[in-house]
Amino acid sequence: MELSFLKRASLTRHLLAQKLFKILEDKKSTLSVALDLTSQSELLKMADLLGPYICVLKTHVDILDDYTPSFGEKLRKLADKHNFLIFEDRKFADIGQTVSLQYSRGIYHIAEWAHIINAHIVPGPGIIEGLKSVAPKGSGLLLLAEMSSSGTLAKGAYAKKAVEMAKAQPDYVFGFISLKKLSSIPGLIHFTPGVKLQKGKDSLGQRYRTVDEIIAKNRSDIIIVGRDITHASNPKAQAILYRDKAWSLYEKMRA
Repeated sequence: MELSFLKRASLTRHLLAQKLFKILEDKKSTLSVALDLTSQSELLKMADLLGPYICVLKTHVDILDDYTPSFGEKLRKLADKHNFLIFEDRKFADIGQTVSLQYSRGIYHIAEWAHIINAHIVPGPGIIEGLKSVAPKGSGLLLLAEMSSSGTLAKGAYAKKAVEMAKAQPDYVFGFISLKKLSSIPGLIHFTPGVKLQKGKDSLGQRYRTVDEIIAKNRSDIIIVGRDITHASNPKAQAILYRDKAWSLYEKMRA
């Protein structure tokens, strides 16, 4: 039987993990939606529409054609309104000094508005130290342990190394991007991308797995769904469908 999210919240000292666990239980949602939209106004409109049904909103700020400095503030207001966290999917992958500047400076100032960021482990533990050195209190880092694309090198021994690095930084790293549960440590949260109602793949190598496979079989915590919601004829109804299906599977696992 799986531990409840509230029980796991009591077993970690990571402030962001505690907050996220409580959001999951309060909203009965383990759905993260990926808003890979190129229009700031469209992204904010979709965030407001889907906000009540999600736990985490995932962005790629550098694909916005019309980015303005007020974007982060506007998105944070929606996050507060609907009680979700913002995950900027920047995938940092450089030495510590460089990523500390990419995170806190430049035109995006990601550290000012994103609750969650992620990083590749290729550079070694220095990347974690660099991001941590400029991270605001209450933020957190996910390590990319596995990816959902065909031919990925992020698997096997690589994934195991990501787990080791997470264990060494329990006050900052709070989970993984992975295809399955990699660690039994209660405070480490697993996010899985490439989720659809039916298996498949796109023309660029993205492989899709079902909600049942990710939650019931692979024991992941949070599903990340993008185009199957954002490009649906009724995004709100589709988000509710994913939320309810994933939550039902979670409840069955802890019964």
